[in-house]
Amino acid sequence: MPEKSLREFFRKYIEDTPEKGPVAEVKLWLCNLTNVVAVEVGLDGGRVFSVYITSRALKHLYDKKPAGEFFCLLDCLDEIARYPEQIYKNMKSKRGDYCLVGKYNDSEYVCSVEIIANLSEAEVQIATGFRVRDRKYLRKYTLLWSRGTGNPHRNALDAPEGVY
Repeated sequence: MPEKSLREFFRKYIEDTPEKGPVAEVKLWLCNLTNVVAVEVGLDGGRVFSVYITSRALKHLYDKKPAGEFFCLLDCLDEIARYPEQIYKNMKSKRGDYCLVGKYNDSEYVCSVEIIANLSEAEVQIATGFRVRDRKYLRKYTLLWSRGTGNPHRNALDAPEGVY
């Protein structure tokens, strides 16, 4: 669970702002990637990688998504980033490097993440998120990993490297 909830972050920085209006440039820590997810998105699985969302990314979701979808994303983005059901390589024409797919309230959601490299380490940021309306949409993407192909349960994902 994030140190500060995504809903609180939304209330403080985004709620009641005009469409496409400016917001303060801040970011919120959501979770840490599991070792398996870190490896599948091209990061060193032996290190801890934090996942953040910026106020700009959250504002984009707020402005563009239907209210029901937006509030579902507030509730599930951290879980999808930490425990995805599938990981896809994102298309070059899309924002984000990888698409993490998870289920919430009987719907599939995509959490697109970017790997931001700086001088000291890499950081993972949420680029966008959305509900999958047609499963065929994901056929255009390259599947890198799937929990359904015999990969370990989420509890095993937090095990030390090499222990599954």
